[in-house]
Amino acid sequence: MHPLICTHCGEWDPAPDTSSGVSVLRCSSCARTRPFLRLPLYCVSGPSGTGKSTIAGLLLERLRDRFVVLEQDLLWVGGLRDPADHHRLFRSTWLRTAAMVQQSGRPVVLCGTVVPPEFEPLPERALFTDVHYLALTCAPEVLAERLRARPAWREWDEERVAETLEFAAWVAGEADRLTPPLTLVDTTDADPVRTADRVVSWIEALPTAAT
Repeated sequence: MHPLICTHCGEWDPAPDTSSGVSVLRCSSCARTRPFLRLPLYCVSGPSGTGKSTIAGLLLERLRDRFVVLEQDLLWVGGLRDPADHHRLFRSTWLRTAAMVQQSGRPVVLCGTVVPPEFEPLPERALFTDVHYLALTCAPEVLAERLRARPAWREWDEERVAETLEFAAWVAGEADRLTPPLTLVDTTDADPVRTADRVVSWIEALPTAAT
């Protein structure tokens, strides 16, 4: 089942009406409602090298009884690597995947590099009540050192390192001006356990269902 295809009339519904509550969608074509549980999505983001993959396992251990923790790179496959419109195909696929997973009644924590301008304009954004964003950050010199120390098969040349440092600077500078804003967690001197503690505290302080 594609969450943006109406199960009654079969039309593609890029802007479902969500005003009826968190457990139904109203089709913009036929106006009939269909069951669909909308929950918040929690994005643990940040540039490569800041520690997302390192803490993902720790988050899974601590949150598995209440949340579904997913690593975004699981779907970074050839067919989804089209760079058009901020990798729109990849982003849309992840929102649909997370929306279907949340039908189990547990919200999704998505670990991967994503910022609000890449998710918020997409039609699939309507499938969630809220999307919360946290980004891991790191001092530029430490981040560069981490990236250069990666295995050769990951192909981190100087051009790619420079691009990542530029993106990291953008994240740090724009975090408060984005809609919604990014919560920043600095991993420069923090060990993974401490970082995971801060991320778990951030998630637990946010609502897990719409009010």
